[in-house]
Amino acid sequence: MFLISFTSCKKEVESREMFLKSGLWKASLTVQDNKELPFLFEVFDDQTLKIFNAEEVIDVDEVSIKGDSIFIKFPVFEGYIAAKFQDSTTISGSFIKESLDRVVPFNGTFGVKDRFEVISKPTADIKGNWESVFSPDTPEDRYIAKGIFKQNGNIVTGTFRTTTGDYRFLEGVLNDNKLELSAFDGAHAFLFTAEVTDSTMNGNFYSGNHWKEPFIAKRNEQYELPSADSLTFIKEGYDKLEFSFPDAKGNQVSLNDERFKGKVTMVQIMGTWCPNCMDETKYYVDYYNKNKDKDIAFVALAFEYAKTSEKAFKSIERLRSKLKVEYPILLAQYGTSDKEKAQEKLPMLNHILSYPTTIFVDKKGEIRKIHTGFNGPATGQKYIDYKNEFEGFVNQLLKE
Repeated sequence: MFLISFTSCKKEVESREMFLKSGLWKASLTVQDNKELPFLFEVFDDQTLKIFNAEEVIDVDEVSIKGDSIFIKFPVFEGYIAAKFQDSTTISGSFIKESLDRVVPFNGTFGVKDRFEVISKPTADIKGNWESVFSPDTPEDRYIAKGIFKQNGNIVTGTFRTTTGDYRFLEGVLNDNKLELSAFDGAHAFLFTAEVTDSTMNGNFYSGNHWKEPFIAKRNEQYELPSADSLTFIKEGYDKLEFSFPDAKGNQVSLNDERFKGKVTMVQIMGTWCPNCMDETKYYVDYYNKNKDKDIAFVALAFEYAKTSEKAFKSIERLRSKLKVEYPILLAQYGTSDKEKAQEKLPMLNHILSYPTTIFVDKKGEIRKIHTGFNGPATGQKYIDYKNEFEGFVNQLLKE
C-alpha cells in the first residue's frame, strides 16, 4: 500500500511543470578566453525576475516554461535566454540574439549571493576619474573614454563614458590588484578585467563572446571628453534635415508634415537594440509627457539590425509598448545597424557616430544643435547635467 502511494506521488511530481525556485540566483555567460561574466537575479513566486547591476534593477515578466525548458525574454530588447533545468537549482543553455546570429553559453545557479567572489584585500583604491583608451595600439579601433568609479572595500561600481555613450551600470570587485566588472541588461553583456595600481589600469574589455579589446587607463581627476555637441554636424551645402521614412502603418513621415510645423522638434537617431537609446527614450518620454502643452515634438528614426522590416517593426512596437512612447518611431533602416549605411540615409550629416544621436530643429525648421551619444543614469552627475542642458536649450528655442 505504501509502495503504491509513493509511486503515485512520484509520478505526480514528475508530471508537474518545472519552475524557478524563489530567491537569489547567480548567472554566468561564457565569453572569450573562457572567462565567466556573472550577474545576479532574483526570482519571485509568480516566476517574474529582477536583474541587478549596481543601482540598476531590470524587471523581467516574460518567462515561459515548457517541460524542462525555460525561456526568459528581456524587456524592450530582442535577446533571450533559452535553457533547460538540470535540477531544481541549476539551469543551463544560451543567451541568444537571433538577428546577429549570436549565441553565448549561459548557466544559472540558485542560492549564490555574490556576483564575484571576494578573495583578498584590495591593494589599490580606484575611486575617482580615469583617462582611458581602448584598443590603444589599433588605430582603426582606438577610442577614448572616461572611467568613473566608486569603491567600498572590495566592491567597485561605476562606468566608462565614451564620446558615444556609456557602458551603463558596471559592478564588481577588486581582489589584490585584480579588477573584475560586469553588466548584463538583456542586450549587452560586458566584462572588464584589469590589473590596477592607485594610478594605472591595464586590462581587457569583453562584449559577449564576439568581441575582445585591450584598454589602458591612468588616474586623472581633471580629464573630460570632447563636447558631445561638436562631433556631428551638417555638411556644407545643406541647411535642412530632410527625410521620409515609414511608420508602422506604412505612412511616410517627414519633417514637412503639419504635425512638426512651428514646433521645436527633437529628431532621435536610435535603435531598439541599444541600451543607451532605451535610457534616452525613457527620459524623452517623461519630458514629453510633462510638456505636451508646449510647441514641442519628437520623432525617432530607428536603425534596426532585424533581418526583415516585419521583425524590425515588431521590435519597434515592443519598445513603444514597454516604454509607453507616444511620439512616432519610424523605420529608417533594417538588416544592419552599420553607421556608414545609416549616414547614407541622412546625407546632410558629416557622419552618424553614435546611437543615439539627437538633432534639435527649431520652429523654422533649421538645425540648431546635434548631440552625439547619451549620458545615462549610470554616469551620475553627468546624467543630471545633460537633462538640465537639454531642458534649458529647448526652453531657449521655445522662446524664439
